[in-house]
Amino acid sequence: MEFLFDYGLFLAKIATVVIALVGILVLAKGLNGRHGSQKGELEVTDLTEQYKNTVHQLEEHLFDKPLLKARDKATKKEDKEKEKARQNEIKKAAKEGDLSHVRESRLFVIDFHGSIDAREVSSLREEVSAIIAVAIEGDEVLLRLETGGGMVHGYGLASSQLDRLKSAGIKLTISVDKVAASGGYMMACVADKIISAPFAIVGSIGVIAQLPNFSKVLKKHDIEFEQITAGEFKRTLTMFGENTDKARDKFQVEIEETHGLFKDFIAIHRPELDLEKVATGEHWFGNQALNLGLVDEIGTSDDFITHACKDREVLNVRFVQRKKLAEKLAGATGEAADNLLLKWVSRGQRPFM
Repeated sequence: MEFLFDYGLFLAKIATVVIALVGILVLAKGLNGRHGSQKGELEVTDLTEQYKNTVHQLEEHLFDKPLLKARDKATKKEDKEKEKARQNEIKKAAKEGDLSHVRESRLFVIDFHGSIDAREVSSLREEVSAIIAVAIEGDEVLLRLETGGGMVHGYGLASSQLDRLKSAGIKLTISVDKVAASGGYMMACVADKIISAPFAIVGSIGVIAQLPNFSKVLKKHDIEFEQITAGEFKRTLTMFGENTDKARDKFQVEIEETHGLFKDFIAIHRPELDLEKVATGEHWFGNQALNLGLVDEIGTSDDFITHACKDREVLNVRFVQRKKLAEKLAGATGEAADNLLLKWVSRGQRPFM
């Protein structure tokens, strides 16, 4: 009897857990439906203020209190005079009906940490649109770029988003602290200036496509694979059928055509590059890339931002997409599986850069 009682208690606990999980999933689905139209929001961080706070905290340990007190008093007086002059300028501009030149120019900082399918381009689009909407003459954008490239169409769209800033007359600087290779360099070459850390990986101007073929395995186990297409080259290489020399030749032609478009794009934005020398698919470290003309300056994004914080307002603009509660509960396992499948299947369909 005691065993049955313990067993029944165990089953009751299991049932309670299952019911609770089902309830959470139902609630998540309801919340997702209710807030489905709210795709995300912009987060703006004042990097200048963060920089000043960091300096102030350190100075409190380096200097004595009388010195800090005297300096703070002088700083407050100077800030008060600046604010008074600014208010007078605003009043004058308001009377003239033109407030566009009242504020000082700013540096907007955005980030792109690219995945293989460049899905981060959806956030980049929102960030670029927001900056263009408020930018005035003299504003600049710094993009902190980190990606090894991926799908051609995804990184082509990401490059087009950056080109929107150029079309709007906004100066664009791209900083590569770790890697901007292949599709990443396609994005970088759009910039007015490319900054690279000494050992950042840059270049890899090439195109690749690869996939496994399981036709021999299927034959060994007497498994037939059928594929029906309309159009001679609707499908060239396949993972499960036998690949022909004609299909391989056609796919090679497509790869070469994509590489040619890649080189043409870079030639437009960096015409001084010797493409025969750098468009070989090789990559280089920052110092080497500088000598080849792939980048314009050696440095880090931290150097650029710190220098800017000393004399202008620097704002980090980030579009945060709202994740559905069900997606959060699902965790990273499903996403990892999707990414793995994406790598193998898509590489057989489209070239990667």
